[in-house]
Amino acid sequence: MFFIEVILPLSLAKTFTYRVSEAEFHFIKKGMRVAVPFGKSKIYTALVLDIHENAPTLYEAKEIHQILDERPIATEIQIKHWLWVANYYMCGIGDVYRGAFPTGLLLESETIVSHKPDVVVNDSELSDDEFLIYEALQHQSSLKVQEIASILNRKNILPILQKLIARDIIFLEEEIKESYKPKLVRYVKLHSKYETDQGLGSLLDILKNDKQKEIVLAYFQISASEKKPVTVKKLVEVSGSSSSVVKTLVKNEILEEYLLQQDRVLFTGEKSEKELLLSEAQQNAFTAIKQSLTEKEVCLLHGVTSSGKTEIYIKLIEEYLHTGRQVLYLLPEIALTTQLVSRLRLHFGDKVAVFHSKYSNNERVEVWKQTLENSEKAQIVIGARSALFLPFNDLGLLIVDEEHEQTFKQTDPAPRYHARDAAIVLANFHNAKVLLGSATPSIETYFNTQNDKYGLVTLTERYKNVRLPEVVLVDLKDKHFRKRMTGHFSDLLIEEITEALSLGEQVILFQNRRGYSPIIECLTCGHVPHCQQCDVSLTYHKFKNQLRCHYCGYAIAKPTNCHSCSSIDLTTKGFGTEQIEQELASLFPKAKTARMDHF
Repeated sequence: MFFIEVILPLSLAKTFTYRVSEAEFHFIKKGMRVAVPFGKSKIYTALVLDIHENAPTLYEAKEIHQILDERPIATEIQIKHWLWVANYYMCGIGDVYRGAFPTGLLLESETIVSHKPDVVVNDSELSDDEFLIYEALQHQSSLKVQEIASILNRKNILPILQKLIARDIIFLEEEIKESYKPKLVRYVKLHSKYETDQGLGSLLDILKNDKQKEIVLAYFQISASEKKPVTVKKLVEVSGSSSSVVKTLVKNEILEEYLLQQDRVLFTGEKSEKELLLSEAQQNAFTAIKQSLTEKEVCLLHGVTSSGKTEIYIKLIEEYLHTGRQVLYLLPEIALTTQLVSRLRLHFGDKVAVFHSKYSNNERVEVWKQTLENSEKAQIVIGARSALFLPFNDLGLLIVDEEHEQTFKQTDPAPRYHARDAAIVLANFHNAKVLLGSATPSIETYFNTQNDKYGLVTLTERYKNVRLPEVVLVDLKDKHFRKRMTGHFSDLLIEEITEALSLGEQVILFQNRRGYSPIIECLTCGHVPHCQQCDVSLTYHKFKNQLRCHYCGYAIAKPTNCHSCSSIDLTTKGFGTEQIEQELASLFPKAKTARMDHF
């Protein structure tokens, strides 16, 4: 007896054992997908974790449904990393598998009912319900179980189906749908019989329709100028005609149509041949990082804002690409990837692949396959935290930019993990190096550098020696005492705003409180209105004349008297963005003021 151990894409902590034949046992490898029955009627895409000959003791192993891959689609190091994530972050391995795999590779199953075409059926022998199913299957070749349930208007239809199966009238099948479809692009070429000079002459005689002539002339024009296959889309664009005319030409055997598979994410720009030159401070930091990574597995680049950390990353990536190893560049937010991708593609052309949740299923499947095959197109992978689960073939360098960011933590759904920490473990499995970058490193990372666990390289100079912004601390208590405050504005702040406005410059003021005032208090009894659900004080929004809870959105109209003692002496404490906006309008009436916050 031969068995395989599989992971199911369900929130389950354990693996399951299935029976396979001897031929399947010798063909199946770890990391392949297999379709397996689970429960009463469902079929799931499982991932093979192990191959063995040990029968399960608690249940009888079911047979697999089918093998879905010819070769592994997940790597052994990748599965080892998933098992670490499941163990360390205390979640089911099924959660990690489901979270890591693009849904385009997790097949769906639905039970399909079909009728046997050659069977002769005597209508009079069928019950009313059986006849309704049989009749419906005469009009449609197959029906889903749910559709039959709605035709009969009853839930329990399995006994009826069982009778029809027993009499060999219908059969059930679990239909598995592969949800990834390669992108096929339609191309055209001149039919082989018109490729000679004589053929071209006869072609012009055949084309009496002006629109058809335009398309054929456009075809020659494109193929002569671009020297590459002609797409139907391009042909229609250049000729100003329609695809129906192209169809007619294909039907009349003047043009031949063929399909080619194409990647959905293509690099179309020009790769810059200009060499990247580092400043002296950047070069020193770059050398120090290389030195640090020879001694330690992880290095922190602590560089002030605008010190040019990205250029150092690019130089380091260049070095690793020469060794033929892959590079993973993690960013905390999807929004940051767009700008960075264009910068990296200037240097590395189409070697850059992007992977994050805003990409479509099909695009993510393509990047997955390119990474697995160590393709030229995925030498550098940029992504948010989910890119960590890609099937890297030979990872050499991992860059975690803005490593202090909280968005590297996944909070919901499971697996709940920290991408920076999981990245360091993944690098360890691949014998790769990790570079963490930040202007404000997290306490735990900085502590690790002080403990000599991580290397530390500091970049204190901004690129081209641009001056750091001047920070001035104002003692508001002292200003209040000296009567130099106007509302919530100190005399110094008013001076600086006035100067900026006189120079035609813009001013941004930050206040981490929405609304008008965070607290409304009764002067008689000291009562403060609280949220009924969250037990936090309600914020006063003057704009809407209501008190709101910033946790759950609970809102009430602004009270005219105290809810506790009915006193009308109510006062506001603290200030929010609405109050600042109101004060600015009176202090600078000529300036255009806008408030940007969300209610």
